[in-house]
Amino acid sequence: MAFFSLKSIFAALALFCLFAPPASAKPEVECTLIQEAATGAVLLRKGACDQRFSPFSTFKLPLALIGFDAGILSDTHTPAWDYRPEFAAVTKDRKRVDPTIWLTESVLWYSREVTRKLGAEAFASYIARLDYGNRDVSGDPGQNNGLTHAWLRSSLVISPDEQVAFLRRIDAKALGLSDKAYQMTLSSLPTFQAAGGWSVRGKTGSGWHRDAAGKPDPTRPQGWFIGWAERGSRKLVFARFERGQEKLDNYMGLKVRDEFLKALPTLVK
Repeated sequence: MAFFSLKSIFAALALFCLFAPPASAKPEVECTLIQEAATGAVLLRKGACDQRFSPFSTFKLPLALIGFDAGILSDTHTPAWDYRPEFAAVTKDRKRVDPTIWLTESVLWYSREVTRKLGAEAFASYIARLDYGNRDVSGDPGQNNGLTHAWLRSSLVISPDEQVAFLRRIDAKALGLSDKAYQMTLSSLPTFQAAGGWSVRGKTGSGWHRDAAGKPDPTRPQGWFIGWAERGSRKLVFARFERGQEKLDNYMGLKVRDEFLKALPTLVK
């Protein structure tokens, strides 16, 4: 039988701590909310689901509804707009974009073209009519940029509870919009296959929390994944939000989406 001194055991533990990969930091804030689409029955509600956060690119969902209802957007592939240098977009988005590409690849400049064509008055009117979040599209204080920035770490905020309520109103066609707006928006959204035979249609959103100086803090990424999950005759609505405490190599929304798709069968009965 081999015997080890306390000194050798502590030395081994020290080496393990030194070379073991660091554990990922727990989220600073998180929420997972899942409801039955038809009845609103809550299947899971865990975390800070009543707190409001910037919607980031999940705002493309209501904006698509608005765009199709207002006639700015026509169908899943029309209009296709060309990129222009003044958009100053990231390299991957410097291309021709249609509604399906916009929602699937989350192209910011296309969102801003929709809101510009809509105009500030109609934009604010639609957001009030949809009763979306806090309905504040004023933008950053003193910047007069609500038309292009309100949903990006700015004035417009929404809670996971409100996101799911909004999804249920879309599902019930209870927003006072045209049938075409609902149909074309849902047809343009990306669909994912989740574990357990679930088919999920939804939208991610990613960004960063503001630091004390009001600038994005890369060590506090925020991510959303919202949408519908279907299997057979069953349909669920969900919102998942997370704010982390460490810098990521990718967008937080993609991390939140992938985790949700993997975990879905364990979250609902």
